[in-house]
This record gives sequence, structure tokens and C-alpha cells, in this order.
Amino acid sequence: MVLSESNEVLKIGSEAPAFKLIGTDGNQHTLEDFVYYKLLLVCFTCNHCPYAQAKIPVLNELAEEYSEMAVVGISSNDMEAYPEDSLEMMTEWVESGKISYDYYLYDGDQTVARDYGAECTPDPFLFVVKGSKFVLVYHGRLDDATNPDDVPKKHEMKEVIDACLKGKKWKGTVSPSIGCGIKWKE
Repeated sequence: MVLSESNEVLKIGSEAPAFKLIGTDGNQHTLEDFVYYKLLLVCFTCNHCPYAQAKIPVLNELAEEYSEMAVVGISSNDMEAYPEDSLEMMTEWVESGKISYDYYLYDGDQTVARDYGAECTPDPFLFVVKGSKFVLVYHGRLDDATNPDDVPKKHEMKEVIDACLKGKKWKGTVSPSIGCGIKWKE
């Protein structure tokens, strides 16, 4: 496991790069599927990483708590090297109820991860939906539990979401997400 942290390829205020990805529901999904929400949380994640696994309950809770926000997990790892990150295994985790957030999508050619500048799992990006545009308002960690066994004391993502839903700007300091590096194809 190689520990990595998120970087800033997409700047705050940037529009979300478009995508068309297969989901665990068997359907293709694009950004247009989410225009009826106020917020879109895109989190690059996977099944095998202990850092990503530790944040599954956080993502599930965010999806349950905020009906005005779509929570979308995207796995971009090389499934040849990491078969537990295959679409089949992703689907098993959704069907078993382990993952209950809104959508879990597979980025098989890793284009979407590269377009977003995703580096690690988890690597969350929060967008405000403005008509048919998705504008980046936050790219950082979900909370301050930086090790899989830590209990969070500060929940940055919830603070940002709450501020956005009130039409305000979050006043906190962004800390990068930390996790396993995305497993790029060679």
C-alpha cells in the first residue's frame, strides 16, 4: 500500500469534467443525471483500500442525511492488478448493503480520475449544481480521521455541505485527503 494525498488539479470554481461511466446498477451515468440535486459529491474510492473502506460509512451517512445531494463513488483502480476493485465486486458490495450511497461507478480506462486529478482513495470533490453546470466548491478530506482506525473529531465535508445549503461559503481550512494511491494501469 502506497500512501498518497490528494492534489489540486481542479481549482475551486472549476466545472466538473464530463463523464460517462457504468454503474453497479448496470446503467451508464453522466453528470446530467445529477442536475436535479443542489450538490454533487464525487468521491474516488475503491473496495480494497483500508482508507477508502473506513470512509464507506461516512459516505453512506452523507447520502442518507442529505437528500439534496447526490453521493457518487468512482473506482478507477486497475482491476487486473486489484480484482477486488472490479465492477463485479463493486456490485456485490452494493447488493450486500455495505455500500448504500447513491451511485457507485467504474472508471475502467481511468480517464475520469485523470481529468479530475484524483490521486488517492478516498479523494472527494464537492460541486454546487448551477443549472447544467457543476462548480467545484471543495476538494479535501471528508473528516480529520486520517488513519483507518481513527475516530473523527472534525467533519469538514459536513461543514462545507451545510454552508453550501445555506448559500454561504465555508470558512475553514482545506486539508488534503489521505489514502492509498490510485492503482494506475501500466
